[in-house]
Amino acid sequence: MPDPRHDPVIFDPEAGIARLLAIMAALRDPTHGCPWDLEQTFATIAPYTLEEAHEVADAIERQAWDELPAELGDLLLQVVYHARMAEEAGLFGFAEVVRAISDKMVARHPHVFGDASRDKTADQQTRDWEAQKARERGPAGVLDGVALGLPALTRAVKLQARAARVGFDWPDVAQVVDKVAEEARELVEARDTLGPAALEEEFGDLMFVMANLARHLKIDPEAALRKANSKFTRRFAHIERRLAEQGRSPADSTLAEMDALWNEARAADKVGDRATGKS
Repeated sequence: MPDPRHDPVIFDPEAGIARLLAIMAALRDPTHGCPWDLEQTFATIAPYTLEEAHEVADAIERQAWDELPAELGDLLLQVVYHARMAEEAGLFGFAEVVRAISDKMVARHPHVFGDASRDKTADQQTRDWEAQKARERGPAGVLDGVALGLPALTRAVKLQARAARVGFDWPDVAQVVDKVAEEARELVEARDTLGPAALEEEFGDLMFVMANLARHLKIDPEAALRKANSKFTRRFAHIERRLAEQGRSPADSTLAEMDALWNEARAADKVGDRATGKS
């Protein structure tokens, strides 16, 4: 390709997606491209794709709307990157990616783009969406097609939801809670009597049931855990800040001192929740 330094599209801020496609092509150009970008493959880029998706979710969780355009841009770059590598391999190009998702959206929204009635609840439309997906998959196993690359908690929920659609599910939350208690007991027994492999298996069983409990409670376990992580980070930062006021660090303090400061941060959170109307 020509020297990208002289490509007007690359330096045109109003060129839209054409600009990004040109930039990606230049980065992968064997003559003028970036050595790092030229070394990448689908497999090496995939972890970045997952990471960027999580960063989008993080910005939304924090309501960091000023950061969201850049995070969405990072995620869009991942799509463009994979499409460019596919084009180089003669598999498909960006146009096929756009066509595939556009066709899918039209086919799965007959109540918008066709003659189907819009007089349905959001839940009914979700069931219709899943039914259409099942028809597209054809005669496959109930659990086929649940991506292996999903975060484990998210994949657990999707696997359980698929099984529930054919009746393999606990009928109410109380039974799931009982199963959580059972798995917790088994985990303690494994800790005291079994080896590391069995302990890991029992821990996995407990996490799987916790994901099922989240599904029954209509909670996104990934979002819930992200919030718990944020809360832990905020409260531990309070501990560090209060100790720094005394010229100390966590390593210089006792567990009892840090626990007292944790409770102080927890109390401050409760005050803040009441002030904002949170329960």
